[in-house]
Amino acid sequence: MPWSERSIMSQRGEFVRLFAQEGVDRRELCRRFGISPTTGYRLLARYRQEGEAGLADRSRRPLRSPGRTPAPMEVLVLGVRKENPAWGGRKIRRRLQDLGHQGVPSASTITAVLHRNGKIDAAASSEPRALERFERAAPNELWQMDYKGHFAILTGRCHPLTVIDDHSRYAVGLRACGDQREGTVQAALTAIFRRYGLPDRMLMDNGSPWGSSRPEHPYTWLTVWLLELGVAISHGQPYHPQTQGKDERFHRTLQAEVIGRRAFRDLAHCQRRFDDWRVVYNTQRPHEALATPISRYQPSRRGFPETIEPFDYGPGAIVRRVDEGGWLSFRNCPVKLGRAFTHRRVALRPSQQHGCFDVFFCSFTVAQLDLRETAQ
Repeated sequence: MPWSERSIMSQRGEFVRLFAQEGVDRRELCRRFGISPTTGYRLLARYRQEGEAGLADRSRRPLRSPGRTPAPMEVLVLGVRKENPAWGGRKIRRRLQDLGHQGVPSASTITAVLHRNGKIDAAASSEPRALERFERAAPNELWQMDYKGHFAILTGRCHPLTVIDDHSRYAVGLRACGDQREGTVQAALTAIFRRYGLPDRMLMDNGSPWGSSRPEHPYTWLTVWLLELGVAISHGQPYHPQTQGKDERFHRTLQAEVIGRRAFRDLAHCQRRFDDWRVVYNTQRPHEALATPISRYQPSRRGFPETIEPFDYGPGAIVRRVDEGGWLSFRNCPVKLGRAFTHRRVALRPSQQHGCFDVFFCSFTVAQLDLRETAQ
């Protein structure tokens, strides 16, 4: 994906941090970002020599150079707060340390600076903190995906689609969508997969377009496509949004730091703002006990296949094709898989129980068939 004109510095910053990590496939990363390896290594060299300023076009000057022109600490604190109005003392302190400033005061002192300057009040700083939640052991083991509630823009409504890596909290996707249709989500995920690769599993709620209100037919056209790509599917417990706690928390941060503070003209305006802020969230905004998400994230080694080859079920598999109504028949016993599997090839294999068969789609079990029920 080539650099976009309006967010080129943000994308270069994200790229060079990923590019600098140990063990990353640098040629593959360059391909996903739409640049040549030569350009990638040149950006890395400039970044190591000059920091963020080295990522700017040579004809441009850096926006600011705090290291060369020291200012009073209170001015520095208020400057970070101005750029990030939802940040408190802990995050501002961590950000100043990350920027290399010496003598950064404690978080409580920074909070006092914000109090004195009318930036926060006592009630806001004493709100209860969320509990730490379980996380996966490695990047890309699980991605959480959801739509944040839509909001009005001058030309209609924006439906933000968010995708978060469970291990690192890295936001691999933040897309300004005009609707919540399956095709819209597939297009957004395709772009995300091309850049970051495929996760092992994705966690979603039970709502449309990736969930179903009918537990006997939980698969949608979108989730069947994910299974074809080799991505396992999980759904949260109904009416328990805390199952996707990291994505829910991301939504609150997005609302506080981006959506709640300004008006937007159209979806393109939303996307430009989302792109810039996502890089700040991933590479600059400190997270409790995590530093920044990029410090724990690497793109997946499983690349996105532009063409999905027919799945080889191997010897011994009993292969059937699902009809237009979502049914297949085996030994005069009909099995309803759902219309999402229409015209798809599935396989049946005997299970551990006599007279029972597991129904596979690609490498995933999607149904079970008990021939003993028909014999009664």
